[in-house]
Amino acid sequence: MMTSNLRIRHAVPVLLVFLGLSLSTLSTVAGFSQSSPQQAPPPQQPADDSAGPQTDSGPIVIKKKKEEEAPPPAPVAPPEPKVKNPNNETYSLRVDVPIVNLDVNVILDKTHQFVPGLKAGNFLVLEDGVPQSITSVRMAQTPITAVMLLEFAANSYYFIRDMQNASFSFFNTLRPDDYVAVVTYDLRTHILTDFTNNKQIVGNALSSLIIPGFSDTNLFDALYETLDRTSRIEGRKYIILIGTGRDTFSKLTLDKMLAKIKATQNVTIFTIGTGALVRELADARGGMGPITRMDYLQADNQLKTFARMTGGLSFNPMFEGALPDIFSQINDSIRNQYVLTYRPTNTKNDGSYRHIEVKLVDNEGHPLQMQDEKHKPLKYSVIARDGYRAKNEVE
Repeated sequence: MMTSNLRIRHAVPVLLVFLGLSLSTLSTVAGFSQSSPQQAPPPQQPADDSAGPQTDSGPIVIKKKKEEEAPPPAPVAPPEPKVKNPNNETYSLRVDVPIVNLDVNVILDKTHQFVPGLKAGNFLVLEDGVPQSITSVRMAQTPITAVMLLEFAANSYYFIRDMQNASFSFFNTLRPDDYVAVVTYDLRTHILTDFTNNKQIVGNALSSLIIPGFSDTNLFDALYETLDRTSRIEGRKYIILIGTGRDTFSKLTLDKMLAKIKATQNVTIFTIGTGALVRELADARGGMGPITRMDYLQADNQLKTFARMTGGLSFNPMFEGALPDIFSQINDSIRNQYVLTYRPTNTKNDGSYRHIEVKLVDNEGHPLQMQDEKHKPLKYSVIARDGYRAKNEVE
């Protein structure tokens, strides 16, 4: 037993020496060489037959690292505005110069026809007596926006009949794109229909005027209220006022009424008096006393004043047959007109009322003369507002 153990002791070193030689031989045959862990591996060379065995997929190739793409350039911020030294700054004042647009009609007195073809040099505009430089003149023919303000009171059947005839005559001249409202007044105003271009609605409103209510005719209150409502609508507006012109019980006075007309812009009033034939017959028979006669004369003057101040026309027909010609003239005045534009020489925003006068002149500045085909002189009328109110500084 001791002999066997001794043999094993001597065999173990021999076996270890043999294993060491075998591993060394295998390392040499396989072409591997041990390198120090501190040393970097040698660069790889192209493989050849003498370089020893290769891997199944060939020599290991290390790909070059892709060059990193440059980041996109940062957006360039706009340069900051340069701030000048306020001590050296030159300040400028911007002033809004007002512009006046003036609607002007030129109508022959005999035929009531509109006169076309006038140029800027044919118009002379005086504002408070100072000539103004007209910058442009153009013709305008547009749909109308109108209020039919009708006196409907229990005062006389003949007055109501004249009002109905005149209102239906104007109704027949309406076009599909016209907007019309119907308002009546006696002791107070009554809106029968608001602005509409439906002729059937307007016709139904006029047909409903059969039995009047009160006998009072508060014209000033009704016209003031109508002007206040139409002033909220943009563009040119028209009021067709049909009535006697008498005011019996209004809260407002005539002076306040005239001040309201002056302050309302872009509104033209056309007036048609009623009861002219009845008044004429009554006066001829002596049935109209001096007080009543004076009352109606004042009413006629009020209607003319309302129309003149706004550049409109005033009529007082005695017979129904005159109505078609009257409304033909009104249509020519409404749908065909000159629009004059000028910058007033008085640029103050003081809220004052500026009086305007428009004349026609020839190339030499003399009053313009018109002739017919037989070289006979023709009389004409220039219709325009008599003024406007300037803005205040706070507006």
